Amino acid sequence: MHFHRHSYDVVVVGARAAGAATAFLLARHGLSVLMVDRSDHGADTLSTHALMRGGVIQLHRWGLLDDVIAAGTPPVRRTTFSFADEKVAITIKPSYGVDALYAPRRTVLDPILVDAAETSGVDMLFGVTVTDVVRGASSAVEGIVARPADGPPITVQARIVVGADGIRSTIAELVGARLERVGTGASAVTYGYWSDLDTDGYEWVFRPDAATGVIPTNDGLACVFASATPSRIGRGGLDVLRDVLAASSPELAERVAGATAPRGTRTFAGRPGHVRRSWGDGWALVGDAGYFKDPLSAHGLTDALRDAELLARAIVDVVIGGADEAEVLAGYQSTRDALSSDLFDVVDAIAGHRWTDTEIPDLLLRLSAAMTDELEVLASLPSLPPDNRAVGTLAELASR
Repeated sequence: MHFHRHSYDVVVVGARAAGAATAFLLARHGLSVLMVDRSDHGADTLSTHALMRGGVIQLHRWGLLDDVIAAGTPPVRRTTFSFADEKVAITIKPSYGVDALYAPRRTVLDPILVDAAETSGVDMLFGVTVTDVVRGASSAVEGIVARPADGPPITVQARIVVGADGIRSTIAELVGARLERVGTGASAVTYGYWSDLDTDGYEWVFRPDAATGVIPTNDGLACVFASATPSRIGRGGLDVLRDVLAASSPELAERVAGATAPRGTRTFAGRPGHVRRSWGDGWALVGDAGYFKDPLSAHGLTDALRDAELLARAIVDVVIGGADEAEVLAGYQSTRDALSSDLFDVVDAIAGHRWTDTEIPDLLLRLSAAMTDELEVLASLPSLPPDNRAVGTLAELASR
């Protein structure tokens, strides 16, 4: 909505969870930041909504969890896993400063992050499409070219351009970010929002080619999803979702049948996971732009918030601290990949729906173990500085 200059320390392309969080953190450390997005502020998007403990820890550390709670997001204090003939219930115990999980609608979470970024001094442009990057004499990325819906192109200079623009990232394409890993499995998901559904926290049901679940969210609604092979989900819809529910868990299907159904569902057709090269001369990628795993993991939002801080701290070291850009950004990707590698592998195996009832318990144990290192890293990060807009950037300090 506001745009005050034509040169910034950082331009962030994409104002969803990863982009807005990155912009917020950069501004809190005193950098000048412009965030651009082709969508409108607060628009909805495909999402599983569920935050794992790592994501809740981040919001708590940043002082934003209270806003999520104040928006009426219900606390989740119990997670139930069902597979074959077993049902395992886990009570969420207080640790790292949080005592519950949350699954905010994206129309709640994204605006909270965007508003926090704006309050911290981030300039914003919504409804603009990035069409190119600006390159210097050495081919380093030095900014972006964006086109508003009604007006001439805008050129903005930046020390670093961050692509936070999703799995089909325009920035990744423009800078030639190569794929370093590609998954072998992909599940399709169809989901909708039921009201008056009796549920108790997160519910995950894993059956071959019929994984389903319930995620309580805002406004008294519960996100009910069905995940299976793309051929089974097809174009999705209520009939498909009910069919997969019946095959997955007759008990859950009966409860859902007794609740108030939505008019329709939203569907993700499936896409293999990927890991892209996520840094280069003057650019970096964060969120799904750099690292995407199947939504059946329900870990995308948590990883987005994790990587936003890993990247933001790396960029601050470069712009403010004068550290070597290539070394620091390579370190960002190395840390991200070390925390993500095991998770990527196990999610890829689960997403392919190639497992049996006897194999899924071990895969779920591996999924849980893959999150432990992440929690320790996040809990060890330093606290955020106070609002540092008065401190200034490296360029502004040098001019004094």
